[in-house]
Amino acid sequence: MDKDKMKEEELKAQEAETQKGGTEEGSVKAEEKELTPEEKLEKDLAEAQKTIEEQKDKYLRLSAEFDNFRKRTMKEKSELIKNGGEKAINAVLPVLDDLERALQNMQNTEDVKAVYDGINLIYQKFLKNLHQEGLEKMEPVGKDFDTDYHEAVALVPAPSEEQKGKVLDCVQTGYKLNEKVIRHAKVVVAQ
Repeated sequence: MDKDKMKEEELKAQEAETQKGGTEEGSVKAEEKELTPEEKLEKDLAEAQKTIEEQKDKYLRLSAEFDNFRKRTMKEKSELIKNGGEKAINAVLPVLDDLERALQNMQNTEDVKAVYDGINLIYQKFLKNLHQEGLEKMEPVGKDFDTDYHEAVALVPAPSEEQKGKVLDCVQTGYKLNEKVIRHAKVVVAQ
C-alpha cells in the first residue's frame, strides 16, 4: 500500500507542475526566454571563454608534445651520427687483427714472397668487407672521360684517333658508396 500512496503523490505532483507551466524543461526554456540581452551576452561570453580555455589547453598540450617529439628526434639523430660508423668499423676490425699478425710475422721471416702473399690476402679481405658495406672501386681506364666520376689531372696527346676523350691512366682510384661518388678518380685523359 505504501507504494500505491507514493505513486499517487508523484502523479499529483506532476499534475501540479503541468498546471503551473510544464516540466522542468519547459521552465528552463521559459527562463532562457526571460533573459535580458545583457544576461544573454554574459552567458555567451562565458561559453566563449570556456571554449577558448579548452582550445588553449589543447594547443599547449599539442605544443608540448611536438617539442618533446622534436627533442627525441634530435637525440636519436645525434645517436645515429655518433654511432653510425659502428657497423663499418666492426667489419674492418678483423682486417686490423690480420695486419697486426702480419707485422709480427714480418719481423721473423726473410721470405719476401710469403710476406707479399700475406699482405695481398689481407688486402683482398679488406676490399671484400668494404664491398659488403656498399663500397665500389671505379675502373676508369679505357672508358670515356665523365666529370661525374673522374677528375682530370693531366691531358696528353691521344696515341690514336679513337682514344680521344678516353681515360688513359688512373693516378688515384675513385670510389662509390651505394652508387654515390665519394671520391672522384684522378685520371689522365687523351686529348
